[in-house]
Amino acid sequence: MEDNQFTPEPRRIQISAEEAAEVQARFFAQVYGWMAAGLGLTGGIAMFASTSPELINFVFGTPFVFLGLIILELVVVGFLSARIFDWSLGKVQAAFVGYAMLNGVTLSCVFLAYTSSSIASTFFVTAGTFGVMSLFGYFTKADLSGWGKLLSMAVIGLVIAMLVNFFFNNPVVEIITSFVGVLIFTALAAYDTQKLKMLALLGITEGEEVSNKASILGALTLYLDFVNLFLFLLRIFGRRR
Repeated sequence: MEDNQFTPEPRRIQISAEEAAEVQARFFAQVYGWMAAGLGLTGGIAMFASTSPELINFVFGTPFVFLGLIILELVVVGFLSARIFDWSLGKVQAAFVGYAMLNGVTLSCVFLAYTSSSIASTFFVTAGTFGVMSLFGYFTKADLSGWGKLLSMAVIGLVIAMLVNFFFNNPVVEIITSFVGVLIFTALAAYDTQKLKMLALLGITEGEEVSNKASILGALTLYLDFVNLFLFLLRIFGRRR
């Protein structure tokens, strides 16, 4: 649940609107391609892991293993977001793929807790919602930059509320946080997409390799928005086994 900071900022350049649109279109093709690959890999690993009793017992049978994997995921995302422009392109790609696989292992619990039909239907609802908001963020002329601080504070508040409710296990609070989570990550899909449009121009000022790294950073950002939106929607609409 992170609002990634995009660095470095592209230098000011003189470019026509048509050229900028072409650059952004190519950039987003890469972003959505990496994002789709990451989601597909995560889903495939999650499905496979959920059918392996040995793996499930190893990951969820010992709380320290599952907690360790979650911490490792946070570390990978943190390093990838902060050091992506310092690493080689191959290392960046490997880190993204590794994170998607690792997340698949931890998300295998979804297939154990919810029915396959509700997972599938929620996925399509998520895809539709995310797609509409991402397109809105891409094409809107409104400046969404003012959403940034508000959404960051909302994410922090949401995490605190969920941690507190972990101990109290209040079903009303769980429903409220689920709906709030849907609203936050729906908004983040639009906000992050618009923010990525500026990052797309790095390819002109910094070169193709930096642009390729930036596209993976963008894919990671939207991937996180999608996965969190899916999980919150699943808490609302999912049918438990």
